[in-house]
Amino acid sequence: MEKFKKLYELLLSDRVADLDQFHVPDRPAQDWIELVHTADYVNAYCSGTLDAKAQRRIGLPWSSELVNRTCTAVGGTILTAQLALKCGLACNTAGGTHHAFPSYGSGFCIFNDLAIASRVLQKLGLVEKILIVDLDVHQGDGTAFIFQSDPSVFTFSMHCEINFPGTKQQSDLDVPLKEGMEDDEYLQVLDQYLPDLLSEVKPDLVFYDAGVDPHFGDRLGKLALTDSGLYRREMQVLTTCVGRGYPVACVIGGGYAEDMDALVYRHSIVHRAASDVYRHARL
Repeated sequence: MEKFKKLYELLLSDRVADLDQFHVPDRPAQDWIELVHTADYVNAYCSGTLDAKAQRRIGLPWSSELVNRTCTAVGGTILTAQLALKCGLACNTAGGTHHAFPSYGSGFCIFNDLAIASRVLQKLGLVEKILIVDLDVHQGDGTAFIFQSDPSVFTFSMHCEINFPGTKQQSDLDVPLKEGMEDDEYLQVLDQYLPDLLSEVKPDLVFYDAGVDPHFGDRLGKLALTDSGLYRREMQVLTTCVGRGYPVACVIGGGYAEDMDALVYRHSIVHRAASDVYRHARL
C-alpha cells in the first residue's frame, strides 16, 4: 500500500509534476458505486460485514482506512476522466482495479474504478462511447464481464495467457500473449491493434490501464518488458491516442515487486511519458 504515497513523492522530487498539477478527488457517492456494483456488496464491504470467503477472494484485510482509500481511488479515476476530457490527458496515481465484479471483489480489487467512472461519465452526459485499453499483465476480467453486452463501452485486454485469472472472461477484444515476451515483440503486437481500434470505435474517451506487471522483475507477471519497454509502451499508447484527438485517462494498474523503489519508479513511467506527450502536443 505504501507505493501510492511514494509515487506521489517521487513525481514531485523528480519534477515530473508540480503541486499545481495535482488534484484531490472527493469520495464518490455510494449510488455512483452502485451504478456498477450491487447494493448488498457495497454495503457489506463498506460496513465491514463481508463474509470471510469473500474477503479471502479480495486478498486484502478489511479496515475502515482501506474502505476510505478504495472509495477515494474510485473518485480519483472519475476526476482523472473529467480532467482528461478538459485537458486531453490526465493520470491517476492509483486505479486499475479491473478484477472487481458487480457482486464481489477479486485479486486485490474491491470496486471496479474503470467501470464506475465509465458509468458516471455516461450518466452525467459527458461521454457516450468509451474504449478501455487494458495492458495490465492480467486480463481485465471484471471489466469484460461488466460490459459484455454493452456496445457503448469497448473492452480491449492484452495480457499474459497463462496467468491469473484462471477463468478468463470475454472482452470485446482479447490478445493473449505467450510467457516471456520481450519489448520489441510486445510493442509490435500492440501496434497491430490499437490504431485500428481507435478508427473503428471512435471513442469520446480512452481509459488506459498502464499496469507495470508485464515487467521482467514482477513476481506475478510472466512477461519480460524492461523499464525502457514500459516507457516505449506508454509513449506508443499516448501518442497514438492523443495524436488522433482522443482524450486519455490513465490509471496505474498492477505491479508487484520486492524492491519497492524499483516498483514505484515503474509506476511513475506512465506519468513521465504523459508529461512528455502533454508538453509536445501543447495540450
